[in-house]
Amino acid sequence: MDILYLNSRDIETLALTNDEILGAVEESLRAQGNGETSIEPRVHIHPEEKYHGHFNVLRGYISPKHAVGVKIVGDYVYNYKLGLPSEMSMLNLFSPETGAPYAVIDATAITSMRTGAITAIGAKYLAKKKNKVLGHLGCRGTAFWNVVLLDHLYDFDEIRINSRRRESMEAFAEALEARLHKKITIAKDSEECLKGADIMVEATRLTEPQPLLKTEWVRPGNFVVPYGTICANEITLTDVMDKIVVDDWGQCKEGGKLGSLSPHVRAGKLTEKTLYAELGEIVAGKKPGRENDDEKILFWHRGLSINDIALGQLYYEKALANGVGTKLFYR
Repeated sequence: MDILYLNSRDIETLALTNDEILGAVEESLRAQGNGETSIEPRVHIHPEEKYHGHFNVLRGYISPKHAVGVKIVGDYVYNYKLGLPSEMSMLNLFSPETGAPYAVIDATAITSMRTGAITAIGAKYLAKKKNKVLGHLGCRGTAFWNVVLLDHLYDFDEIRINSRRRESMEAFAEALEARLHKKITIAKDSEECLKGADIMVEATRLTEPQPLLKTEWVRPGNFVVPYGTICANEITLTDVMDKIVVDDWGQCKEGGKLGSLSPHVRAGKLTEKTLYAELGEIVAGKKPGRENDDEKILFWHRGLSINDIALGQLYYEKALANGVGTKLFYR
């Protein structure tokens, strides 16, 4: 029995297109909305505090894909000092029939891709049809694919970015300009970045809560996506929204210290009653998404195992078809 191992170079070689990434993640959301998935609560591993990081363990099953997956991702905010990604991860895929493992995949790029994809698919169903300005806080980790896939859908007239570190902003702008062939605006602060934007994304990597996304900047028609690990918005943000959508209420309702809207859950501002829908319900056609151009809609996603599994399965199938990867003897 062999296991197919895909390393980072294999992932680069297979080079999924924007549409392939979006299609795989949207398909997994549709399966979720139709009750064809199992999403286990994520768990965390916290090594010593001096390391300034933790691990997330995500587990799930997609029936239409016939795949079970477990991903372990390290989230280390100061990795940039070592020249390493903030998030590095591995995904294992298993047969739901026998429990046999069949793939081990470097999921570092997959983590960024699926996060960007769910942001973009959220916009597809919850943002206005026409959006000219994107404001994006946070310039590392999953930020690149947020901007690339959102711009793939909307071809923005203006893209603004902001982060705490000038080096991050400049490197991020350079990478985006090379990919998108358009000018990226480095904003002086979060207000200049977000205020007046059609789509506001908060993907910061804070170590302590800080109100970088102000409630007063939200206007009719805005699509707002706060998903940083540590809260970077105000407790009043949920009060002004017409609809609040999440990727999975089971994960979001925990109310722990991690998660952009965890303070709102603990304060009783975001509850099962005030929640409008999970995105999968909307993708599956169970509930409507945006219904007019004046709605203020917030989408909070914490990251779904099924999105990782869907992309991992696509990479696995594409690798087999193209003879990419290394076979490892298992037993």
